[in-house]
Amino acid sequence: MTNSVEKAAVLIQALPYLQRFSGNTVVIKYGGNAMLNDELKKSVIQDIIFLKYAGIRPVVVHGGGPEITGMLKKLGKQSSFVSGLRVTDEETVEIAEMVLVGKINSEIVKFLNFLGAKAIGLSGKDADLIIASKHLAKVRENGEIKEVDIGFVGDVLKINTGIVEKLLDEGYIPVIAPIGVGKDGATYNINADYVAGEVAAALGAEKLALITDVEGIYRDYNDKSTFVSTLSLAEAQEMIKEGTIDGGMIPKIEACVKALAAGVAKTHIIDGRKPHSLLLEIFTTEGIGTEVVKYRRYIGG
Repeated sequence: MTNSVEKAAVLIQALPYLQRFSGNTVVIKYGGNAMLNDELKKSVIQDIIFLKYAGIRPVVVHGGGPEITGMLKKLGKQSSFVSGLRVTDEETVEIAEMVLVGKINSEIVKFLNFLGAKAIGLSGKDADLIIASKHLAKVRENGEIKEVDIGFVGDVLKINTGIVEKLLDEGYIPVIAPIGVGKDGATYNINADYVAGEVAAALGAEKLALITDVEGIYRDYNDKSTFVSTLSLAEAQEMIKEGTIDGGMIPKIEACVKALAAGVAKTHIIDGRKPHSLLLEIFTTEGIGTEVVKYRRYIGG
């Protein structure tokens, strides 16, 4: 009996969040180890389907860097570098598109459909969903910052949301691969965090959730007591300047910045290594990751 009461208490705790978020759009960036481990993969997919049946409109943007790297190695593709940065040549971006769209995207869609959802896969080329421009990397050489061409790596120029909104209205879960198309017709591989932030901004989503392989943000990563559960935009930007936030976390924070600036209410950086982390972050008071909000005084779920 006690166990049943506890289960009921969990459902009741979720009620205010269900009432608040029903009918709203949540953009989920799906990446990290949760894409590779079968049990975690099932957990994330179940969470996404739960959101759908709870009346929320989930949109999934996925990455796939490790699988692209693995395929390049398998095919014996040698990378070239400029100023220490890997160059994505035409052959490499074709392989990236093959892996992201042909393999990863279709597998996510298949799994969602198998577990009871209606999902449709998209690349940025579909209905000109993601219009991209060439990304010029900034590097410091001899004390000066210069821009470097690293090939077919893109920045989001524009998100055309029409196809996504139509699918959402018809009850589908859109699953988006981060491949964009340039105005010249060129194909660009784009960081999935940036795509997720831009999609959330363009859709006017209620939330952006970035699933990754760390617990969240620490003021000192070597000191677990410095974990930050809530971070304001100003604090996040200051931590980037200080170097406290660096590496792969920077695109995630910048995605949060983009989304929040466009009116997204709250963004989350979630540890996808924990089962059902997405539901725990969205539907419980405590949450488990780091939420990034426009102002720390933000109150609510």
